[in-house]
Amino acid sequence: MWFVLAAAAAACFGLRGILYQWTSKRPLDRNLMLFGVYLSGTWITLAAALALRAPWTPAVGLGALMGLFSFISNAAMYKGFAVGKMSLMAMFTGLPPVVVALLAFAVWGERLSVWQLLAFVVIMSGLLMVRYSNDLSLRNLQGAQWGVLTMLFFGLTDFFTKQATLLGAATFPTLVVMYATGGILFCFIWLRQRGQALHAADMVRQARNETAAASAGASGRGAADAQGNASTDAKDGGEPVNRTDGSAASSGSGPAAAKPWTWRRTLLWGMTVGITNASGMMLAMPAFKLGTTGLVSAVMAANVVLVMLYARFVLKEKFTRLESAGLMIGLTGIVLLKLLS
Repeated sequence: MWFVLAAAAAACFGLRGILYQWTSKRPLDRNLMLFGVYLSGTWITLAAALALRAPWTPAVGLGALMGLFSFISNAAMYKGFAVGKMSLMAMFTGLPPVVVALLAFAVWGERLSVWQLLAFVVIMSGLLMVRYSNDLSLRNLQGAQWGVLTMLFFGLTDFFTKQATLLGAATFPTLVVMYATGGILFCFIWLRQRGQALHAADMVRQARNETAAASAGASGRGAADAQGNASTDAKDGGEPVNRTDGSAASSGSGPAAAKPWTWRRTLLWGMTVGITNASGMMLAMPAFKLGTTGLVSAVMAANVVLVMLYARFVLKEKFTRLESAGLMIGLTGIVLLKLLS
């Protein structure tokens, strides 16, 4: 049963990845969008918790750690993509199941059988082949620190999800705490950046007003001087001199930039994406409860397969031989794991 739940969670996370990919091309605020994702998750899981009258035990508090680690991993991932190599970050985002498997072995003594270990290695090999790029080099590891943080904290999120189930925490209350924690953090970051942007805009507006006032004063003095000179010329029998060149300022119209999304539209879109994220987590927690931690994490990480298929058949992107081989190997590992489970 755990395999079915993990595969269904992977499908939800794959759909989320497709929506993230589409969103990345849009002019919107990422922190506000992610706040919408977590806000939607909070409302959905809270409604489910109240409807099912789920127990709010002390173990539910682990959801706060899950939310914190999820926030850190997402923030590190976006920072890494901004300052580092995309191929390097893509590789690190595929490695959290390794962290999860090692932590599960070190803390709980979870061991994989020989065949389970083989399936795990096959799946991870396929995922890394999909994410590998020829421009990776040991000489150019810019942004690697953000990749390591992303890998570590995504892994810790899965690890504490399993820990919450071991302590008997109910799924929906735990997810309420998780999403509320992450949502508060993303909202704080968005409000801080928004305040900084508004302050910067005020400074620019003030500088423009001061410049305009100075220009107006200079123009007024110039006009007075010109009028005085014209009067002098008229008294001398000459004609007033027109000191303007008659040329109008031309304003070229460049290519129109994409209009940024409003905060309402961004928030609503984030809440829409949050439905897929909440659905995935609602399936992931019982999967972790029933299955081996590292294997569940590996199956859910295979959501990249769905994103790659979307890129191939919808976006018409070409696959390299390595990517095609990685997809086949990853799917083979999942089928092998299903047979072994």
